[in-house]
Amino acid sequence: MMRVMLRRLITAFALIIPLAPAAAAPPPATVVVAFDREAITPLVVEGLANKETGRALEANDPVRIASISKLIMALTALRLMDEGKVDLDRDVSDYLGWKLRSPYHPDSAVTLTHLLSHRAGLSDAAGYIIPLGDSLEAKLADPAAWRDTGPSGEAAFEYANLGSPIVATALEAVSGERYDRLVERLVFRPLGVKACLNWTLCDADMQARAVTLYRDTGEVARDAPEDLPPNCTIPVAEGAACDLDAYVPGTNASIFSPQGGVRIGMVDLATIGRGLLLMGENRFLSQQGMRLWFGEIAAAADRHTPGETAAGFCAYGLAAYLMVDEKPCLDDLFRDGSGRIGHGGEAYGLRSGLWLSFEQATSFAYFTTEVPPPAGGEDTGGADPREVELMVRALALTQQAPE
Repeated sequence: MMRVMLRRLITAFALIIPLAPAAAAPPPATVVVAFDREAITPLVVEGLANKETGRALEANDPVRIASISKLIMALTALRLMDEGKVDLDRDVSDYLGWKLRSPYHPDSAVTLTHLLSHRAGLSDAAGYIIPLGDSLEAKLADPAAWRDTGPSGEAAFEYANLGSPIVATALEAVSGERYDRLVERLVFRPLGVKACLNWTLCDADMQARAVTLYRDTGEVARDAPEDLPPNCTIPVAEGAACDLDAYVPGTNASIFSPQGGVRIGMVDLATIGRGLLLMGENRFLSQQGMRLWFGEIAAAADRHTPGETAAGFCAYGLAAYLMVDEKPCLDDLFRDGSGRIGHGGEAYGLRSGLWLSFEQATSFAYFTTEVPPPAGGEDTGGADPREVELMVRALALTQQAPE
């Protein structure tokens, strides 16, 4: 009887004492930074850099920015061209030391421009991660690495990550420098930013501020503490040692993930963007380099096809694409009528972007996490609804900011 009365008493207390509300889950890690020629301004900084530690995200915490890394690779190539060490329109075989040809078009030379513009006829069907100890040349000998969509340069646009290891390896071969060090020398250091590829040159402070990527399911995707130094941070073939000291530049720069492996904070990414807005004054690129970059984007816009527009890559040239609100390149991210040049990123639950306005509109660097994978698979183009909502929010914040 006593136990029955006790249970009733406990039940009565539960009815009259309100339960403490459950703590709201933190929002997905998200940073948006606005910038123009004059200033860089963080607009949105929310969520946790790591859920296990509960560390709050900060505006310049380094994150894997995915395919924006390709734009940084193109800038590296253009800077190396300005040094007189590489010709973007030369047969890339001359730099690699072995013949690179599509099995469907064996007489058609492949150039860095073709590769950076995704018009070399490559495909990711064979995979694009070549670990340390494996052969880049052997990967490109696989017929599955190619599509019969026309000779290199005339091939239909097809976004292929596999082109990035080829470009990065060729840049290593002509410079004699490891790709991560080459990007540091030609892009990061001149523009005054701290960044790295696959954590190889990031210092202890940056490693401590790493943003862990989570999928929309909550599963850890990349850059948890166990993915950071002193553990191995590059892909390594089975049986091979994780030894960068023994790596020979010009053999397989895929190990640095040039297609997506840059780690950088959004304030620093915006600093790169601002450097590009000012490149006519700061001489980051030569007149020839600027003409080539803008010229390839303009040429891509001229030769677009409806299929490319539907894929979200209306005008893509030299690892940058144009987003506008005019037909046929209807933009699905910004709705303010301003054209922007840049690159987006999508991988491991992350969406990111670096979008430059050379007009009077605001430019943005951003990332957000825990985004569901696109319905059509990775790298199919187009913005996620969460990205669109985030940019609407960011534009509203810039309009509210005092001039």
